[in-house]
Amino acid sequence: MSGAAGGPASGTTLIVLAKAPVPGRVKTRLTPPYTPEEAARIAEASLADTLDAVLATPVRRRLLVLDGEPGSWLPRGFEVVPQCAGGLDERIAAAFAACTGPALLIGMDTPQVSPALLAPALADPGPDDAWFGAAEDGGFWALGLTEPDPSLLLGVPMSVAETGRVQRQRLYDAGLTVRELARLRDVDTARDAQLVAAEAPHGRFARSLAAGTPAIRPPAAQPPTAGSLTAGPRAW
Repeated sequence: MSGAAGGPASGTTLIVLAKAPVPGRVKTRLTPPYTPEEAARIAEASLADTLDAVLATPVRRRLLVLDGEPGSWLPRGFEVVPQCAGGLDERIAAAFAACTGPALLIGMDTPQVSPALLAPALADPGPDDAWFGAAEDGGFWALGLTEPDPSLLLGVPMSVAETGRVQRQRLYDAGLTVRELARLRDVDTARDAQLVAAEAPHGRFARSLAAGTPAIRPPAAQPPTAGSLTAGPRAW
């Protein structure tokens, strides 16, 4: 078996939990300074880069768990299933429940993700291994489970500053060996967008910001606000 990038494929299912980039439904914390239409185009660029990275990662199955309808931004090579109703913990739990064998879940808010950043969680996971990718806002951008167990997610408070701490502790309490992935910044605010584009300057996301078009123009530099430092992860 081989992946899209060539070479032997991991036996892991790689899940992307995402919302379709529809104005008024995604990246609402970018409005203002962006209009809902501009924020949706930023979200589309972020999602497209994320899907490109997943497509370049050699895994046995690529699963897009989507709130909304697929669009022209979706490349071939993904199985698409709808998100269930409920809170974010329930939707993540349901995504894992759709898998057998090892599974690694990421969101659409880290366009700087790459096959190299995902690789540690894909190489011969042990039976009690879990992989955790902490986010700068206190949440998490990636979660990998050798044995997908929805109960490890249900009831974890989402979109708050302690989300990552509570989720990591839930894994420890289950007797799992928690291994860390790189710490990444989610794109939630205009300042986040600038910082992430600087980290990954060659992707669609960064190019869209640098182009300075009316659709996605670079916002004026702003100091971080208290909310941007303490807010938890946004709903994927």
